[in-house]
Amino acid sequence: MAELYDVMSTLRAVRKLRPDPIPPEVLDRVLQAACWAPTGGNTQPWRVVVATAAETKQALQEIYEPEWERYSAGFMKMMAGLPPEQLAKWERIVAAGDHLAQNLAKAPAILMFCANPALMAITDSKLDRVSMVGGGSVYPAVQNAMLACVQEGLGCTLTTLHCLHEDAVKDVLGIPAEWATVGMVPIGYPIGKGHGPITRQPPSAMAYRDRFGEAWS
Repeated sequence: MAELYDVMSTLRAVRKLRPDPIPPEVLDRVLQAACWAPTGGNTQPWRVVVATAAETKQALQEIYEPEWERYSAGFMKMMAGLPPEQLAKWERIVAAGDHLAQNLAKAPAILMFCANPALMAITDSKLDRVSMVGGGSVYPAVQNAMLACVQEGLGCTLTTLHCLHEDAVKDVLGIPAEWATVGMVPIGYPIGKGHGPITRQPPSAMAYRDRFGEAWS
């Protein structure tokens, strides 16, 4: 049990990846971990396209990199008024994001997770808010794959910026019209430290007892 907690508490975004190939058996284990994820009614309404061909990865980079440049420029404008030490932290994160965007095609594998809403029981689809329930049958698979990456010594990060150009992405990967893209996870052996301790809010800040807002402890 402690090993599982260790993996969960060290899964952080690793955006600097070596181009070294991933052994097929390692990639198979990562994909198997994704397949073990729970889904509503055990329907497994998701699929994953594993991009390994150089031309395919380059096409994805050409879609992703300009969008990252726009996003990161806007983000840093919003952060401009922060104290220097806080600003420096965000500058490091954006620099790592720059590296990923500029070297996405060099990642040995890019996992593109897809989902088909027609295969899901989306119980909140008629509520007067953005529907969120469908993600419960997709993102556990994404997390399982990422946790397996930690176990295998692989770096990884989840991004959804590609969704802003979903039609282009689907064209590159041959994804049918009825399927949506929900997450892109580049994976590879890390440059530098890779995964490590993370900073998250504790249960005392995130969990409530019996009623929303009532302190857990």
